[in-house]
Amino acid sequence: MANPLRRLGVMLATFVGRALGGAFFLLGKARGRKALHPRGEVLQGLIDRRGGVRRTGVSWFDEAGTNHVAVRFSRSLGLRAPRPDILGMALRIAPQPDQFGDVLLATTGTGLVGRYVLLPARRHGLRAYTSLFPYRTTAGPLLLAAIPTPGSPRQYELAYARPTGPWQPFGTLQITQTTYRSQDLDLSFDPVQNIVPGLETYDWAAQLRRFSYAASRRARERRHDQPTSQ
Repeated sequence: MANPLRRLGVMLATFVGRALGGAFFLLGKARGRKALHPRGEVLQGLIDRRGGVRRTGVSWFDEAGTNHVAVRFSRSLGLRAPRPDILGMALRIAPQPDQFGDVLLATTGTGLVGRYVLLPARRHGLRAYTSLFPYRTTAGPLLLAAIPTPGSPRQYELAYARPTGPWQPFGTLQITQTTYRSQDLDLSFDPVQNIVPGLETYDWAAQLRRFSYAASRRARERRHDQPTSQ
């Protein structure tokens, strides 16, 4: 019974993903930028992993270590501050010298229901950021969160949780440098293709995202290929 239900879920996600992809293509074409999170700020950060209390089979959660990361803060709809918007945090992580993975987080709650609900905020550092969709791991589905540290606006606690379980801290993210402050480098984050080892995307979640990312890229490429008038 699981396989038919899984196939049905993937089919529904594909249908919704294609519809969203079409809408994002038109939006991105009109903007000449990304359809969602069109503008952002790329900073440098350092992740200090002390390891989780419980083993998950995901070495990035379980093992202590450090990672230098690129961190992009953005506003989902591109509304100008201080208007509330769904805020995003994108991390580019290099678990090994010759590979990197992308993690996309957005402002949500942290409760049993709230962790699945996108919530607007006026500025970064006020709300938690979560993956919204669970990752597929050897320990089962796990969510990822970056939770602001009270009194330290440049520091976030990193934690994972089962879909209805408590958050388990495993490290901290510290914004260390502002070399790229007020700049939005040409980074294209894709957690479906660029995977942190052990954090795989479920097929239904990949289908929801895949078409949207592809449509956004096509819109930008088409805009860039068009001749400009003098």
